[in-house]
Amino acid sequence: MRISGSIALVTGANRGIGRHFTRQLLERGAAKVYATARNPELIDIPGVERLRLDITDPRSIEDAVPAAPDVTLLINNAGVATWTNLVTGDLDKIRLEMDTHFYGTLAMVRAFAPVLGGNGGGGILNVLSAMSWFSYDGANAYGAAKAAAWSLTNGIRIELAGQGTLVTGLHLGSADTDMMAGYHGDKADPADIVRAALDGIEADALEVVADEWSAQVKASLAADPSAFYTASSTRR
Repeated sequence: MRISGSIALVTGANRGIGRHFTRQLLERGAAKVYATARNPELIDIPGVERLRLDITDPRSIEDAVPAAPDVTLLINNAGVATWTNLVTGDLDKIRLEMDTHFYGTLAMVRAFAPVLGGNGGGGILNVLSAMSWFSYDGANAYGAAKAAAWSLTNGIRIELAGQGTLVTGLHLGSADTDMMAGYHGDKADPADIVRAALDGIEADALEVVADEWSAQVKASLAADPSAFYTASSTRR
């Protein structure tokens, strides 16, 4: 998979990591970038094709397919963080997390997989999280939804291998974006995260672990979970 000459579509391109994806794709020579958002008028990057797209709205996704028939690289970045727990949290917020990170991502894949296949295979990158692999009190709906999206990523990779589509999962901890403005721990530069992700795509990587925190969390999965959660509680 090569970025130069590709035709990319980025969801949630109006801010945060999505905005960095859009800019760096252009800088790396993408022939066209469809920058999508629920409010595309907020996208201020010159040289892009702006599209209105809400990944939780099936009709919106359906309309996007004929508007972007030449896509060769799909960046599933759009996300939401409701800071909701599972046992006592608002069920509507929990459903929004799943509708966005799991069902919305799946809907985009189902809609654009035939497009990618028809254009030679191409690639899909799903923006996941270190929270695909652990839970955090106060954000357990997000963790559950990202864990589901991780499993989705592994599943579609197998299903789309036959048409030659690369499927890459991007894992990161906290990045310095609007979504994480209320979090006061260490935050990565989103430009660095996106750079690592695009490097991974060009290396045909199945997974990009973009920062040290994500690497530590992944390594902990082979150990007794009590060690990880005990250590995490002492860092709060």
